[in-house]
Amino acid sequence: MTRFKIIAFVIAGILSATPIVAQEVWITPELPFMELEIGEDFIVIERNQDNSAVIAAAFAKTSRPCPPFCVNPMSAGEGVETVGEVELLAFLEDNVQVNNGYLVDSRTANFYRAGTIPGSINLPFNLFTPSADNPFLIPMLTQLGGVLQTSGEWDFSNSPKLMLFCNGPWCGQSPRAIKNLMSLGYPAEKISYYRGGMQNWLMLGLTVHVP
Repeated sequence: MTRFKIIAFVIAGILSATPIVAQEVWITPELPFMELEIGEDFIVIERNQDNSAVIAAAFAKTSRPCPPFCVNPMSAGEGVETVGEVELLAFLEDNVQVNNGYLVDSRTANFYRAGTIPGSINLPFNLFTPSADNPFLIPMLTQLGGVLQTSGEWDFSNSPKLMLFCNGPWCGQSPRAIKNLMSLGYPAEKISYYRGGMQNWLMLGLTVHVP
């Protein structure tokens, strides 16, 4: 038995009056799909079972102009962990599902509304800009458990873990948000970076949620 919840797959087969259609495309050799309860939502994440499926045209481009669409380094900041899809799923199960962390889609709202990773919340990267002209910064950091000290510095000792992503390795939105968070004092060990973003998520045929 793995750490993921695959037992439901077996139980469903035993209890169902009709045979289950076997899934051919699993996430890992041990994980056909993942089931999560996040807030009031029941979420199933799996891969597209159509072997002829291809990535959406919007994410099929190979040569976007740089700048601004430059290839990002693997690290988004010193001490920030860069993760892949399996680690993201574990983060959803071990942190988001138990209210100990947030999966943050740091893209602008129009991208988020077009489709996102299940279980994520939308906090656009520009909300993290450390500027006196940003009216959203203090309320947002406070909602994330930050406490503004009389010195003007932030205390994030009670803040949750965050995993940020955007459109892919060529997208600078989540790296920019991470750098701004760290400049404000958010601990690097509480931040992780899904560099593959929606580009890799779609390439692997994983479930997309349309808000």
